[in-house]
Amino acid sequence: MKAVIQRVASCDVKVDGKITGEINSGFLILLGVEKNDTKNDAEKLSKKISGLRVFTDENDKMNLSLLDTDGEVLVVSNFTLCGDCRRGRRPDFFNAARPDIAKPLYEYFCECMKKNGIKKVARGIFGADMKVTLLNDGPVTIIIDTKDLA
Repeated sequence: MKAVIQRVASCDVKVDGKITGEINSGFLILLGVEKNDTKNDAEKLSKKISGLRVFTDENDKMNLSLLDTDGEVLVVSNFTLCGDCRRGRRPDFFNAARPDIAKPLYEYFCECMKKNGIKKVARGIFGADMKVTLLNDGPVTIIIDTKDLA
């Protein structure tokens, strides 16, 4: 499971011109689910993201987490994160999980974020053509692959 996390002052996602999810200060999480991912990957990733200390404290040091700041998250499914660009100029997406596997894991990841204490977990619509608007804060962008987590 892969995630691109952006610290945002605000963001929203629209489908067919209608807002389906929006947040204030927190993280925009682009989530890619791969073939061999499991619920354990979702649990590990959500725990890691919930505790990431990348929000500034009173001394302007990145020392606070989503939990410390009552931050919100917007989770947007993004199978293109699973793209393999090692050959040629067109990525292949063979490592992306099929929608019947990816969607339940995406939903489970969102539920794990709530279980970890994140009060607002907004979502895009799985598989839809989405338009994401964000006001990046920093910018702070973190990439996490569960294969790299202990």
